[in-house]
Amino acid sequence: MKAIVNTHYGSPDVLQLKEVEKPAPSDHEVLVKVLAASAAAGDWHLLRAQPFLMRFTSGLLKPKHQILGAAFAGRVETVGRNVTQFQPGDEVFGDSSACGFGAFAEYVSVPEKAVALKPTRLTFEEAATVPVSAVTALQGLRDQGHIQPGQKVLVNGASGGVGTFAVQIAKAFGTEVTAVCSTRNVDMLRSLGADHVIDYTQEDFTKNGQRYDLILAVNGYHPISAYQRALSQEGMYVMTGGSMAQMFQAMLLGPWLSKNGSQKMGNLLAKPNQKDLVFVKELLEAGKVVPVIERRYPLREVPEAIRYVEEGHAKGKVVITVDQNNLT
Repeated sequence: MKAIVNTHYGSPDVLQLKEVEKPAPSDHEVLVKVLAASAAAGDWHLLRAQPFLMRFTSGLLKPKHQILGAAFAGRVETVGRNVTQFQPGDEVFGDSSACGFGAFAEYVSVPEKAVALKPTRLTFEEAATVPVSAVTALQGLRDQGHIQPGQKVLVNGASGGVGTFAVQIAKAFGTEVTAVCSTRNVDMLRSLGADHVIDYTQEDFTKNGQRYDLILAVNGYHPISAYQRALSQEGMYVMTGGSMAQMFQAMLLGPWLSKNGSQKMGNLLAKPNQKDLVFVKELLEAGKVVPVIERRYPLREVPEAIRYVEEGHAKGKVVITVDQNNLT
């Protein structure tokens, strides 16, 4: 099969389209013919091994996993003998980040618990945007943020992959949502249901005197003290992405600030699981959440897709289309 391979760390230039051995599913795995995948910030972090500490889990000198790509959608080709939930021909979507990645390829073999039946109203491309970004948004809001109906919720970095899902999921939980984005994305966020939209080029939400019960920080950078200032007295701050400084402040200062005050400051390490994938699927089927796709790239152009995601200005998701007839 064809796959995008990186044998060493570096820029997207190290990625190559190669012929590799097609995976064979083990007893508890399903082999999926990939029809679409999506690129995310995690791909370029893994590709470059940044921050450096990632190397202790992803490979110290060279990448442990040489085919990137986590979120995918496709059709089940074959199943292992102990698989009970799926059969050949089933349309599925899933997250391979907990089982070796490998979605930037014609086929990927994953445990059956890593996939769920694809929402019938979604195309394969739309479904491929969901498994990582939407589940991350859900876990940040519900599990880490303890979201409650009627709360005032702010999503910083609302126009990206996780952010567009977070705005819609927060609305589905019955909250008043404020989205923070750049000028070009204001109308899009309003169309997704945000009650208020702040253009960060015109206004700093940490200085306008408004207070929020829950802040989900997906992108950008503010010192953790600025987020504190924008929280209500017993508010919750959850960091899921952004600059390196923002990440390290959340990890190092967050626990101390939470212990010594009524506000809670933390970071989220999303955990892929089938139960949350099904939860999000139900929101999608009900029309409460709609994927946003800005760009599509064929498999051979994964380097360009990751390069674009790394620039940090993608609107919604960047999708990889896998056309077996167009891989030359």
